[in-house]
Amino acid sequence: MTTLFDRNRLGALTLPNRIVMAPMTRIRAATGGLATPSMASYYAQRATAGLIVSEGVQPSLVGQSNPGTPGLHTDEQTTAWQSVTDAVHTNGGRIFAQIMHSGRVSHPDTTGTVPVGPSAVAATGQVFTPTGPKPAPVPRALATAEVPEHAHAYANAAKLALAAGFDGVELHGANGYLISQFLSSNANLRTDTYGGSIRNRIRFAVEAVSATVDAIGGDRTGIRLSPGATIWGVQEEDVPDLYGALLAELAELGLAYVHLVATTDDETLRGLRTAWPGKLIMNPSSPSNTQPADRAAADRWLGWGADLISFGRPFIANPDLVERLRIGLPITPAEEATFYAGGDSGYLTYPAYRHAA
Repeated sequence: MTTLFDRNRLGALTLPNRIVMAPMTRIRAATGGLATPSMASYYAQRATAGLIVSEGVQPSLVGQSNPGTPGLHTDEQTTAWQSVTDAVHTNGGRIFAQIMHSGRVSHPDTTGTVPVGPSAVAATGQVFTPTGPKPAPVPRALATAEVPEHAHAYANAAKLALAAGFDGVELHGANGYLISQFLSSNANLRTDTYGGSIRNRIRFAVEAVSATVDAIGGDRTGIRLSPGATIWGVQEEDVPDLYGALLAELAELGLAYVHLVATTDDETLRGLRTAWPGKLIMNPSSPSNTQPADRAAADRWLGWGADLISFGRPFIANPDLVERLRIGLPITPAEEATFYAGGDSGYLTYPAYRHAA
């Protein structure tokens, strides 16, 4: 019987367990999108995970979503990340960088430029800016000739990620950001080769992943997907067919993994597990689910064929989450008020479990 604590091979890596720390935005980068010593400590504290996937890292200035997020598009950013990857490796861990292009989920007050997207359709809701939340602006629709540049931005960031010491990268194709926007049937109203049919709507995702594989190799490349999610107002039609077609294209590229979020029903997700021939990371909880993933959900998905299980919010308040899951210790709830507050409080201040004397 497969357990969370079995070793597993992922690309060129041998993981000591099947527990993945999911990517989570924490808004702790310094000016210029630079990683900090506190970020190095934060990730190093959680290095017992089989794999860490970093918070979303913008591959370009126009791809930045929130103030205070880190980047991987300058030499200074690359150098700053080296202290993070060194700290994780010193503590025996493995870490992938999540490359996240925000697309329309951004604001000129944050980046100094109008956000871009597949079409001139604003996201639903308010986005964070340096002066507080503001309505999401209408993005500039990318011209057909511009689209490959943004697909290749993921690959360029991936090369910098390896230079910074990351073990690989995960493309953020989920949660209403740029790849997800191209997959969408309401954020993507294009009539060129990137819009309309399923074949066209998956084209951007396939091009972004293909460019990244060409740059750093498939065994160092993964992608995160959220089938059927409605985050930031994104809607998708024909979810099983859409993602079935996408996975069929990605299966030719020799990826390290696909990372699915439980944003649709179990039947659809289990069908996608069957359709995907490679390694699958499953996150049993979605961002909109108030109940974080637990051991029971993890075990259920291992039984349904997932290779690894990712945990997000439980890792925030439990740097020793692997050990807590292993021996059944209580899971400390995270303080939501500190998720994006900046500073070390609620970031580096959660202790490992203290056993009674």
